[in-house]
Amino acid sequence: MGASNCKPLGSPLLIVSKKQLQESIAKLERLSTRGSETQKKPYYITTPIFYPNSVPHIGHLYSLVVGDIFSRYNKLCDPSRPVHLVNGTDEHGWKIQKAAEQQGMEPLAFCDQLSVHFRDLIKKANVNVTRFTRTTEPEHCTAVHSLWRKLDEKGLIYKGFHDGWYSISDECFYTETQITKVKTPTGAVAASETEYMAIETSSRVEHLTEENYKFRLSQFRKPLLAYYRSNPDTVYPPQQYEDVLEMLSEPLNDLSVSRPRSRLHWGITVPTDPEHTIYVWIDALTTYMSSVGYPWPSSGGSGLEQGWPPNLQVIGKDILRFHAIYLPAMLMALDIPLPKRILSHAHWTVEHRKMSKSLGNVVDPIKAIDEYGIDVVRYYLARVGGRFKVDTSWDPEQLENVSKEISSLLGNLYLRISSKSIQARALKGGDGKALSPDNEGFTDRAHELVTKLHEIKKSTQAKMDVFAVADALLDITLVLREVGFISSLVCSCMIDILCSITVG
Repeated sequence: MGASNCKPLGSPLLIVSKKQLQESIAKLERLSTRGSETQKKPYYITTPIFYPNSVPHIGHLYSLVVGDIFSRYNKLCDPSRPVHLVNGTDEHGWKIQKAAEQQGMEPLAFCDQLSVHFRDLIKKANVNVTRFTRTTEPEHCTAVHSLWRKLDEKGLIYKGFHDGWYSISDECFYTETQITKVKTPTGAVAASETEYMAIETSSRVEHLTEENYKFRLSQFRKPLLAYYRSNPDTVYPPQQYEDVLEMLSEPLNDLSVSRPRSRLHWGITVPTDPEHTIYVWIDALTTYMSSVGYPWPSSGGSGLEQGWPPNLQVIGKDILRFHAIYLPAMLMALDIPLPKRILSHAHWTVEHRKMSKSLGNVVDPIKAIDEYGIDVVRYYLARVGGRFKVDTSWDPEQLENVSKEISSLLGNLYLRISSKSIQARALKGGDGKALSPDNEGFTDRAHELVTKLHEIKKSTQAKMDVFAVADALLDITLVLREVGFISSLVCSCMIDILCSITVG
């Protein structure tokens, strides 16, 4: 690696002045711009709003990182277009009410305390959330009341009795076909000890009959089914799309949208009936609208300029029904555009078992970040969990390997090409000309590398557009290995060229 081994490389692709580099990057940005630069609508991404009945776990960080990846990606694709990334906390409902009582606190004070943990996680994870919405905010409550009144004015809400299986943890009713008996270890079920659980979430349910308000969800089965059949790319992964079609293959029951205030007082009151509390999921789903200014002005107000509809909704697969059935039905009812796409990701497990406080296997994201650093943790979540189709087991040994990979590939590359001694060789005389060994094999490899760098942008973009984040990272990793092979012999501006071409 001595200086005597270096000669100027004749290829103009690697002889780059600072001015030429800046012009090249600007050109690449213009070429990568999608759509009209005058388009007013921001690119709008939502993540689930988190239920702060406890501190954050790794699943919360995963959803945030996935949302942030697509936020950053779309900023790179079109720097002229604003990108909104929305998150928040879902602070009403029975679980919050109960948890606050157990702590001897008022519900709002309890939420104030726990909401901070989620804000801190966002900051620590280097996630650029543009709007953090709490469902206890007055503006959000106004939005929920507006939504309720508009549905009511259309005759889509009525009062009746609901008889069904209720899950306290899920805060929703299930039908007979959505529950199953819980078997004892021997496989027998004693009649006196029979328990039932929701098939979808494995949460315990109990039979309940009560008076409440209902939304005429049954009227929207056929329109929803027609919509999804005409738009098969709306829900990803494909298995989740098939699940939505299956949900719509049978008649939908009308949706219970309130709870008696005698049972649930911590929530938004039905605007026309102080004896009832609005169902927490109606409250929560409205967050995506209230975060971009709903209710919008009546004079031409569609929310378009604020970002509506969402271009992408990142959710966990356990809440697909709420986002693919309930929310679109309400939006259809009010002639509001539906979200463009839903990314319904799988879950993180531990040793292939669901994380649970009772099992003591919940992964603390703050601890992981403190131990490995946020860049490594983010990379691990994307590299290992970036296909979204099947549950992924959190593996500290695998995380260690990923940490070594990123240190070896990217860390060593940066150290090499930022080395003063290498810069002195690469920029001999300060004339901005890159140097290389007098070796035809190296010259061929350098040309091949530059070709790959130009190709990687297109291949990465193609994979990101179909949510193949892990595969896009793999492509970049392979190129990084090639760059690392000759990095000590490439000019110091190579890192800028690599970044501009790889990520747009």
